[in-house]
Amino acid sequence: MTADQALSLLWFELSLSLLSVGGVIVLAPEQHRFLVSEQGWLTEAQFQTSITLAQAAPGPNVLFLFLWGWHVGLNAGAASGVPGLAWGSALLGGLICLLGTLLPTSALTLVVSRWTQRHQQRQGVRALRLGLAPVVVGAMAATAWLLGSTSNMADGSPDPQAPAFWALSAVAAVVVWRTQVHLLVLLAAGAAAGLLLSFSPA
Repeated sequence: MTADQALSLLWFELSLSLLSVGGVIVLAPEQHRFLVSEQGWLTEAQFQTSITLAQAAPGPNVLFLFLWGWHVGLNAGAASGVPGLAWGSALLGGLICLLGTLLPTSALTLVVSRWTQRHQQRQGVRALRLGLAPVVVGAMAATAWLLGSTSNMADGSPDPQAPAFWALSAVAAVVVWRTQVHLLVLLAAGAAAGLLLSFSPA
């Protein structure tokens, strides 16, 4: 990874971090635009697989940030042709994406949460909380759209199982909205449905 690439990646992550209202997963559409579509630093498969691995792994699901950066650095290091550079470049890329996204937003969250806790009865604070709700919902919907619309086959043709994905997403959204079903139940149901679909004929 060149110095210009590292600085460009760092500046992008720092500037984007303050938009992560509702969690860093809502940054996925903009990350995809920059890393995959605009810069070509990640392949579609690397982008999607990073999210999948982070969601499946135990612990915080923000691991996809590190994985995105890891792949960016690995791709850049491999392209340089210098033996041994790829691993160091991958580690640097992972740290840039992870820390560049989390540090500014974590500091802002700490300051704002303390201030709103002290002034929670003010009309402006209540309005801010109500106003952020549709922003979070919209950002999550954009992320779901991105992840669903890029589920193509290896040859670029649309995935024949995409309608099933959207139907499952709609059912899960309604269940979350209207019931008290635990999220782990929905995750298990989604995993079972995905397993069944993987064995179904194309």
